[in-house]
Amino acid sequence: QVQLVEAGGGLVQAGGSLRLSCAASGRTFSTYVMGWFRQAPGKEREFVAGISWSYGSTYYQDSVKGRFTISRDNVKNTVYLQMNSLKPEDTAVYYCAAKAGACISSMNSDYGYWGQGTQVTVSS
Repeated sequence: QVQLVEAGGGLVQAGGSLRLSCAASGRTFSTYVMGWFRQAPGKEREFVAGISWSYGSTYYQDSVKGRFTISRDNVKNTVYLQMNSLKPEDTAVYYCAAKAGACISSMNSDYGYWGQGTQVTVSS
């Protein structure tokens, strides 16, 4: 059984920072891609960032480039999302997801494993 457990959400003022973490367990993730998605009220779930576990390559949604950084710790089987210069429009439930293979995808349907989500609220 694959488990992804997110942590680190909360309430922060605009311009502030948060770091989300996603602990993965249940199998070896060395050949997986890990992604962060988010879903705001009334909107569809959207891709935020992804990282290839084995190669460390990364990909970001345009709106978070330069503000968010995705990284991984292979020893701890944990992926992080460092979020800086947060804006009210970043408010959403953030989900961690995993997909087999080496290619990063921005499509929800390509990810077979999901965490429960963590709320991020940015006040203006």
